[in-house]
Amino acid sequence: RRVSHRRCGVDADAEAEDYDVDREAGADSGSAIAEFALIGSLLALVLAGTLQIGLVIHVRNTVIDSAVAGARQASLADQSNADGKRLTSELITVSVGERYAQSITVTTARHGQDDVVEVRVRTPLPVLGLWGPAEVWDLSGRSIVEDVDRD
Repeated sequence: RRVSHRRCGVDADAEAEDYDVDREAGADSGSAIAEFALIGSLLALVLAGTLQIGLVIHVRNTVIDSAVAGARQASLADQSNADGKRLTSELITVSVGERYAQSITVTTARHGQDDVVEVRVRTPLPVLGLWGPAEVWDLSGRSIVEDVDRD
């Protein structure tokens, strides 16, 4: 049954509905802060993962490029394998750190009619920043040996 207080101009049902609306709005009060914290932390995690993937790709490309440069250096007629190893180590140390230049090997092998210098670098896999398990990646660069006596 609808109760009406016409003298005061107040409708009891309308007042009850206003009270219910206010109570429902109060139930959501403060939820924006919790939602922001949850969504913000999720977005921060996605951003950190994206940056880490970018760092991993950068480290991989830098080490491979350094190995190729070392192989080119070692393949020159007046240079030795030690020169290629030294250059590779210097480039990696300057670019990503000494920890990534710990295990470098330079070998010369015959492929068909040509000698090929191969520089292999075993480096850590950067999992968290530049830290990660040691000597997981085996990256290499190759170059054909320069032969000045050949026609």
